[in-house]
Amino acid sequence: MKAIAVVPGSGVPEVVERPVPEPSSGEALVRICRVGVDGTDYEVIEGSHGGVPDGDEQLILGHEAVGIVDDPNGTPLEAGQYVVPTVRRPPAGVETNAYFERGQPDMAPDGEYVERGIVGAHGFMAEYITSPADCLVPIPEALARWGFLVEPISITEKALEHARATRSAFDWRPESALVLGNGSLGLLTVAMFTETLGYDRVYCLGRRDRPDPSIDIVERLGATYIDSRETSVPEIPDVYEPMDVVYEATGYAKHAFECIEALAPNGVAALLGVPDDWSFEINGGRLHRELVLHNKALVGSVNSNRRQFERAIDTLAALPEWVLEELVTGVYGLEALDRAFPAATAPVPTAGSGSTTDTDDDTTIKTALEFEPI
Repeated sequence: MKAIAVVPGSGVPEVVERPVPEPSSGEALVRICRVGVDGTDYEVIEGSHGGVPDGDEQLILGHEAVGIVDDPNGTPLEAGQYVVPTVRRPPAGVETNAYFERGQPDMAPDGEYVERGIVGAHGFMAEYITSPADCLVPIPEALARWGFLVEPISITEKALEHARATRSAFDWRPESALVLGNGSLGLLTVAMFTETLGYDRVYCLGRRDRPDPSIDIVERLGATYIDSRETSVPEIPDVYEPMDVVYEATGYAKHAFECIEALAPNGVAALLGVPDDWSFEINGGRLHRELVLHNKALVGSVNSNRRQFERAIDTLAALPEWVLEELVTGVYGLEALDRAFPAATAPVPTAGSGSTTDTDDDTTIKTALEFEPI
């Protein structure tokens, strides 16, 4: 079978030939249809994140996928059923651990998991994969063409669930939200705030020049676009308003501290970006006072579990079709691998520069690789 693999740090994904995997007991064989490309893939390609399985030199990429059950292999799944695979698995040689037994692999610490297509386990960017049945989430056929978006939506589902949990001790009624970052994850989150969560006022911060399709999506959703070169995050409360929720999806390390100042009293910020090491000065005393005296909170979030995948499918079904059409700017076959990975040859940003997924092509937002048409 054909797969897309990379030597981390080489900067060049390539088509390779691998044997079709055989499912073990409790696993199903899945024929992959589409796999999304995101910033984490580029970090793996660049060698700044992730790692190959033990004994391998290459890693098969891909963690946002949708496929068809080819062989249920005695599991409760049905042949021909569309499924979305979750990402985390127990470490090699370990059947399970307490986090997986509780259905909370997303909360496992380093060393207690591998992530398919990211670190320690091959991903889904191949014609076939095998997976335990409980790691395959059924998705209706009508949504299958967008199934590769379930994983990123589930990331936001988890982050917002944990953000709400920090406010659960009192009657919290958020009305305003600020999304830091107008990449594909940020745009999906803006759409969730406006279309499914019912926030009254939503803002999205980016650093792109008009005209730009991501800005068009933000504004068509009824949200307000903020150019970070004109208004910094700490200035947002004065120029716009203090925010009940801040969702950080840039990997720009200063934002983790700046968003404290952007929050309204009782507000919460969810941090999802993963920056490189970067030392800089902050007024720690002022930020500490803001957190304490105004009941603010910060929460970090990574990965997601099956329950959040299931909720993400419901969210995907509720999003307007035009959002998905505008967000996914290209679905490509193996013959157009370079178009599926438009940023693979782009310069790697320096520390503090923010998103690692910007490309010279301002029309590209989200791409996917297609192995089999849906």
